[in-house]
Amino acid sequence: MASTLRRPSRVAKLPPRERILDAAEELFQREGIRQVGVQTIADKAETTKMAIYRHFETKDALVAEWLRIVAADYQAAFDRVETEHPDRPEEQILGLARFIAEGLPSLSYRGCPFINSLAELPDRLHPARQVIEDHKAHQTRRLIGMCTQAQMSDPGQAAAEITFVLEGAQVSTQNGSIDQTGDRLMKIVEGIVDRHRSHLGAHRAAD
Repeated sequence: MASTLRRPSRVAKLPPRERILDAAEELFQREGIRQVGVQTIADKAETTKMAIYRHFETKDALVAEWLRIVAADYQAAFDRVETEHPDRPEEQILGLARFIAEGLPSLSYRGCPFINSLAELPDRLHPARQVIEDHKAHQTRRLIGMCTQAQMSDPGQAAAEITFVLEGAQVSTQNGSIDQTGDRLMKIVEGIVDRHRSHLGAHRAAD
């Protein structure tokens, strides 16, 4: 939903549903889910509360749809690295790490939308939490698949280590506890890939 157009001219060009989602994204990211009311979203989208409820039954449904769009962006990154590096799973994994590393500067002032949302939504049955949990489970399965294709000795463990690093880097960037997080992230993921490759070679040599 990002655009090089100034916001007023961009809003005027969007259909009502997209205007609402565009406004919700900006407000939720900047002020948090609980702090933003439906009327505030309506004002930002240059529409009415009634129009919002025509497109989204509840505010919770709007939050969930926003997070589906965010999740789709991450899944698109998986698709992109698979297309750019066909049959090269290790390069795909490094491509994903690079995608996260390059996005870290924006997290320094906005934060990760998933982490922020989970902190505001303690109810495990909230539809937005279910969107996040389903997305994370799907993401883990895809990463395990890449590690399996790379013939790593323990794909599940490798994927877990990479996930810890990717998500930890986002939190550390958000709280400012670690410097040069992008460069450090890439070095750590490269080390994980190399180590699991070495373990595979050791297993083969022992056979």
